[in-house]
Amino acid sequence: MVTDREGQVEFPVRTIDSYLDDTVKNYAHRPALYFMGKSTSYGELGAFVERAAGALQAMGVKKGDKVGLCLPNTPYYTIFYFAVMKAGGVVVNFNPLYVEREIAFQARDSGARIMVTMDLSVIYDRVEAVRQEGALDKVIVCPMADILPQPKKLLFKLFKRKDVAAIPADSAHIRFNDFLAMSKGVTPVEIEPKEDVAILQYTGGTTGVPKGAMLTHYNITSNMEMLESHYGGLKRGYEKTLCALPFFHVFAMTVLQNLSVLGAAEMLLMPRFDLKELLDLAAKRKPTLFAAVPTIYTAINNSELTRNYDLTSIRYCMSGGAPLPVEVKQKFEALTGCVLVEGYGLSESSPVASANPMDGTGKDASIGIVMPGTTIEFRDLDEPEKTVPQGEKGELCIIGPQVMKGYWKRPDETAKTLEDGRVLHTGDVGYMDEDGFIFLVDRIKDLIICSGYNVYPRVIEEALYQHSAVAEAIVIAIPDGYRGQAPKAFVKLKDGESASEDELKTFLKDHISKIEMPKAIEFREELPKTMVGKLSKKELVEEEAAKARNAESVS
Repeated sequence: MVTDREGQVEFPVRTIDSYLDDTVKNYAHRPALYFMGKSTSYGELGAFVERAAGALQAMGVKKGDKVGLCLPNTPYYTIFYFAVMKAGGVVVNFNPLYVEREIAFQARDSGARIMVTMDLSVIYDRVEAVRQEGALDKVIVCPMADILPQPKKLLFKLFKRKDVAAIPADSAHIRFNDFLAMSKGVTPVEIEPKEDVAILQYTGGTTGVPKGAMLTHYNITSNMEMLESHYGGLKRGYEKTLCALPFFHVFAMTVLQNLSVLGAAEMLLMPRFDLKELLDLAAKRKPTLFAAVPTIYTAINNSELTRNYDLTSIRYCMSGGAPLPVEVKQKFEALTGCVLVEGYGLSESSPVASANPMDGTGKDASIGIVMPGTTIEFRDLDEPEKTVPQGEKGELCIIGPQVMKGYWKRPDETAKTLEDGRVLHTGDVGYMDEDGFIFLVDRIKDLIICSGYNVYPRVIEEALYQHSAVAEAIVIAIPDGYRGQAPKAFVKLKDGESASEDELKTFLKDHISKIEMPKAIEFREELPKTMVGKLSKKELVEEEAAKARNAESVS
């Protein structure tokens, strides 16, 4: 089955930062960022980006140089995101929750020698440890206090001093204000939007080994244009976007930040998700756009707090990053009166490839219809060069201008995932109905999606093997009512060794991030194996599926 939506659509061939330039020119006085009570206009944002781009060039950043951003949702992220591109560089997104090992791997793999981060110890200390290992040369340090309004700024300095890192006074560290002072103006850089990479977005793919998806300027901007067209009815210079998802996540980066810039929308920034803070912010600032992962919608649905707030200002609501349970969608819509639509995409597709119509005419449990200018094919699972008839199951493949250029320094992996440099094999199995709506039924990839984040069993398994008592380990996905899916570990201990679940979880805290922490660890005398002695997940997956079915029938 092959379908497209206006497959011959041509989108403007532009750089990402040029969209900000247009919005600054036409909506300079319009609020761009709202962060913990402090507003920044588009004119002010544009001025910061110009100075930061000039300062990056003064530091020696040239076309194609990689610059890491290890930042939560703050004005600093948006400033540096656009500044790096205006300077001709490539943004490398880092998750601030990563442990040192993960930050170091990504820094070395990408070649990012400059990292931008905060002066908060919880983030800075890990970045600094990586710098001391030699994986980074320079760290640009952004102070939390400087982006807070009074009196929050004063209160932060008085009561949060223990949370602020001690920054060495040396040439390896540059404080934000000193960094801006380096700027001597921006030298324009010639960029070919369809060829030049704008972002390295790391993803694990099928193997669990992180790979940088090379997203060009055109990959991202075409997806921005698709989204604006798909949404329909967006009012430029009017909308307010509630940004609870982190911008280093590709879904939030495009659907929240970049689409907001295209439409001159005000971004209501949350540095982390907290339900009470989200509800308070929504009540105060009256957002009109919202996009989140199912976990957040579940939290809103299940909290008694929600009943005390009016969320009816939200006109458009999208869910992505993980499957959206029908009951979560229906309950959220009943609570808010807002239509909640499910979309679908991958890091490799910038990310959105399909979504349900925003007018509420979508179908439950469907990931919607294809984006404008996009083609989706369903390929035979045994003969992947062939497409399957409508209604039959096949591997979902994406063709469109949002499909990545390839994986950074991974030609073999690129060849496996990107057929003929244009057909993206997703590893997801689904079908299309007679109305053009797409349904997913299975996954080829050995991948767990927790709250919209990719969690790779191999990463957790390798961490478990570092414990001296562990002989064998298998990690699989189990259903989780809050996160959608969660990892569960099965462990065989070495003869004569002992360990408890709590002991292993305590050990894992220093080796994996919180989102990767197994929901449960089950000890077995033996783990299932194939005929050739390879550890086998199939039997454990079937066991857990049977448990879930039994639990559902009992309830």
